[in-house]
Amino acid sequence: MTLDTLRADARTEPYRRGTRGYTRITLALFAAGLATFISMYSAQALLPALADGFGVGPATAALAVSATTGVLALVIVPASALSERFGRTRVMVVSAVASCAIGLLLPLSPSIEVLIAGRAVQGATLAGVPAVAMAYLAEEVHGHDLGAAMGRYVAGTTIGGLVGRLIPATVLDLASWRWAMEAAAVTALAFAVITARAVPASRRFRPQPVGPRVLTANLLEHLRDPRLRILFGLGFLLMGGFVSAYNFLGFRLLCDPFDLPESVVGLVFLIYLAGTVTSSVAGRLADRIGRSRVLLASIGCAMVGLACTLAASLPWVLAGMLVFTGGFFAAHSVASGWVGLLATRHRAEASALYLFAYYLGSSVAGAGAGIAYGAGRWPAAVGYVAILLAAGFGLATWMARLGRASTAAGALR
Repeated sequence: MTLDTLRADARTEPYRRGTRGYTRITLALFAAGLATFISMYSAQALLPALADGFGVGPATAALAVSATTGVLALVIVPASALSERFGRTRVMVVSAVASCAIGLLLPLSPSIEVLIAGRAVQGATLAGVPAVAMAYLAEEVHGHDLGAAMGRYVAGTTIGGLVGRLIPATVLDLASWRWAMEAAAVTALAFAVITARAVPASRRFRPQPVGPRVLTANLLEHLRDPRLRILFGLGFLLMGGFVSAYNFLGFRLLCDPFDLPESVVGLVFLIYLAGTVTSSVAGRLADRIGRSRVLLASIGCAMVGLACTLAASLPWVLAGMLVFTGGFFAAHSVASGWVGLLATRHRAEASALYLFAYYLGSSVAGAGAGIAYGAGRWPAAVGYVAILLAAGFGLATWMARLGRASTAAGALR
């Protein structure tokens, strides 16, 4: 073997923790998560102001959020297919920058209809980052360090979700909703620029043909794998439970026996920081002691935390939500990273299927929680979420059994 061949092989070796390439790739994906989720959720904190500013009801104003996430879910699979043809980094960078550019224009919307339409378009452009990020990491990072790398990306999404809510809510005390939304867009753009400058070019990616027939075949290949089906189901259940709890937590804290002011209730989103820590820790633990163990423990923690919120004590409710949030993000970090390990081919489509189920759970299961809350207030909502988590725990247990039965379990756990 020649010296040139050895150098070429070294250039295509997966990134290992401690190397400059690993630092760059995790920084770039961390910033991408921030940019994406700031853009995705910046309108949520502004819904009352949008309703007042345009003279519409809360349900109409809420479309400024649901239009983004709904279209994003629909576009994730096509975006993953584009990355198979044009490359992972190109799709991610174009997606991040284009979505931020649209975000800069949204505050100029003359009507709520234009704003909602613009948010829908922004959702379509946002899809490129979550659709590709997991596949890109799985291709470029060594399997023994993938959990930690995926944990950093998920940590970026948690902080992005938090910052995307806090920045506009803070600016709204000083200026109109238009300036508040613009401030969030400028912040997202700054992180998108970091992503574009820091992200390493793909070294292990090989372009694949793209077409409806090929795409369908790739998707069916993943759906035939029972382990991937379980992980897709987990994404649906976990995200559905998480969104359901946070959708109605504010109602819980505004009413008896707490009667907190709305400004204080808004600070509850700081609990998201628990997910920033646990997603990274869970990723590292999964690499060391096994994904099944960490996944089961994470879902178990979420269930314990959820039960604590039934107490009539504010410290218990907040502590419970802290544990619940940490457990959810830890489980999501492990499950999403596991998808990349199991899908040795067409990883982008596998990641897209997971995220499609993930955001579908947000919309479908989250809507079901409204029925439960209307029937029995917070205890009924907790019971609904508990059923989702229990089903997720059952799927995680099944996954562990399949892993033990597989001859490749040692490499994947």
